Amino acid sequence: MDTALVVVLIIAAVVVLAAVFVASQRRRARKMEEAREEADQHRTDARLHQTRAEREGAAADEQAAAARRQAAEAEERAHRAQTERERAQELHERAQEVDPDVDPAADGGREAGDAPTRT
Repeated sequence: MDTALVVVLIIAAVVVLAAVFVASQRRRARKMEEAREEADQHRTDARLHQTRAEREGAAADEQAAAARRQAAEAEERAHRAQTERERAQELHERAQEVDPDVDPAADGGREAGDAPTRT
């Protein structure tokens, strides 16, 4: 009976080892599946954040373009205003030159906008 007992013990040990191996494989497979699910969740979150980043970047680019456009318009208006001031000064000087009621000798110290000296 000793041989039968040894055979039974060996078979039991093989069965226990097989059960441990199967359990280990299942646990490993379950951990791998959990890791895959976690990785998928991270990828999904990454895509969401990437989409938000692209949207914010586009909004920032649009805002910067609007600011550049406004700056260009302001510069253009300032240039037009300066051109108008220069034209107004030229016309004022021309008016002084052609006005028969203005004494050219009395005009020497006057600034633009002063009342003309009439004789």
